[in-house]
Amino acid sequence: MSFLAELWAFMRIRRKFWLLPIVVMMAVFGGLVILSQGSAVAPFIYTIF
Repeated sequence: MSFLAELWAFMRIRRKFWLLPIVVMMAVFGGLVILSQGSAVAPFIYTIF
């Protein structure tokens, strides 16, 4: 969690709020990759794409 706090502090101080959508999308795709690694949710994720 300290990484997220440091990232948020960086974006807030440097006014780089345009990084927020990029970070969120990377987190979403990372979560999809983790969920698709042999879970019961995998067939539903594959139908999305």
